[in-house]
Amino acid sequence: MRQELMSLPKTLADDVAKNLVMVAKLLDDEPERAYEYSRVALRLASRVAAVREAAGFASYGVAKYSEALAEFRAARRMTGSVDLWPVMADCERGMGRPERALAMAGEPEVQKLDRAGQVEMRLVAAGARRDMGQTDAAVVTLQSPELASQSVQPWTARLRYAYADALLAVGREGEAREWFAKALEADQGGTTDASDRLAELDGVEFVDALAPEEPEDELEPEAELEPEDEPEAEAEVEDEPELVEDESDVEDDEPAGEPEASAESDDIESDDLKKEADEGDGR
Repeated sequence: MRQELMSLPKTLADDVAKNLVMVAKLLDDEPERAYEYSRVALRLASRVAAVREAAGFASYGVAKYSEALAEFRAARRMTGSVDLWPVMADCERGMGRPERALAMAGEPEVQKLDRAGQVEMRLVAAGARRDMGQTDAAVVTLQSPELASQSVQPWTARLRYAYADALLAVGREGEAREWFAKALEADQGGTTDASDRLAELDGVEFVDALAPEEPEDELEPEAELEPEDEPEAEAEVEDEPELVEDESDVEDDEPAGEPEASAESDDIESDDLKKEADEGDGR
């Protein structure tokens, strides 16, 4: 890559190099940001093969498979290398064309790949078989000297994991567990989730100790009943004014007899006055 950048003016080469460094740094953990840096580098130096290759991997990392394939093809035309052949075939898978990926697995370019490249091509071909519903054929595709080898290579964990997953897909659960265990042994960098798959097959459930506990709702129904009882008490209190009104009616009835008594006394007084008047006339 350094030699390729030397063909550029120094200031431009420095800018391109800085963006390519950021692509490599962010590609695994922050692929979206890596993609943005790759587009900047691509605008600055689109005729540099290393830039086109980096842009291809950045696009691949964010599932922009059509863009990635175009960049990989451009880089291959510039360099004449076949190293990108497996990832180009995987882009075909990503675009929903597994039959093309499978056809690429049979091309003469595969024979020019190194051992690691041939293993990658085998993984892509097995994935294409599964995409096409050919699960048994996927198992056969992965069976190879590299799979049977006891030595641990950079590709060993991924190859064993893919084989275990293919076995599980065809219902060979016992063998799948065995190969997940082998994948875990070879996975020194933690590139697979073989340990989780093993635990799943063994029926082990993981509990997040940091997850907040859910509040207990046992007392909620009793608490809800208390407010409902209050309106009944209020209803009983509302009946009291009716009793007061009845008492007032009784009290109002009692003075009603007084006018009659006073009327009788008035009659007596008038009779007495009349009698006195008659006596005066007799005199």
